[in-house]
Amino acid sequence: MTAPTTQEELQIPSGGGDIYVRWLMPEEFWEIPLTVEDLDHTAELLLELAQEVLPSADTELQVEWAAMCAANYDHFLYAGIEYAGFCLVEVDGARCTATVAVSKFDLDNPDSKRPVELLAATLRNLDIGEVSEIELPCGPAVSCIGNRQGSVDGALTQSGVDEPVWTSFIQVQVPLTNGTVIVMEMSTPTSEGWDTFSKMFAGIVRGIRLFDASGTPIVMAK
Repeated sequence: MTAPTTQEELQIPSGGGDIYVRWLMPEEFWEIPLTVEDLDHTAELLLELAQEVLPSADTELQVEWAAMCAANYDHFLYAGIEYAGFCLVEVDGARCTATVAVSKFDLDNPDSKRPVELLAATLRNLDIGEVSEIELPCGPAVSCIGNRQGSVDGALTQSGVDEPVWTSFIQVQVPLTNGTVIVMEMSTPTSEGWDTFSKMFAGIVRGIRLFDASGTPIVMAK
């Protein structure tokens, strides 16, 4: 029996015909609303989401959870995130969280004959983690596994001041034939959940599928 999932889709405009990127998210992930421009409406939706994620929690905890999601909004907007999903699970008695975000960017050299090598070289030059060239069912890709330091806004900490936090991540970049690169990343600040979230994410990226406007499957050439 397979675990329940939700299908997500991203449309990539292309002169030769749009490309549709589809993937399946495990039911443990809750989609964070990103397309709402009105801040009051956004806050309302996040609070409703918190009530779904934490139905038995008190109002204070639900508001705190919604505020934690809202704290990521600036990053989501700056990074051009197209989809974001949040997961909250218990692993060996520890409450663990993870975020999966999907974005896209255009290659500086869209006519490159070896975009995977170009992406891998760029990531290695950034020195942000362990870089590998991988093969997915949808085509060749690049993965990067590493850690980065961020901060938790003081409004969400007991001390009332910004506090540093280390986040572990796996990022996968999939180049398309039109020069666009799909970026999918899983990140977690809870080391106890790393193995669980890594396995979830491996299933997500292996499930990426590409289609043309007629619904015909596409596989990127090596």
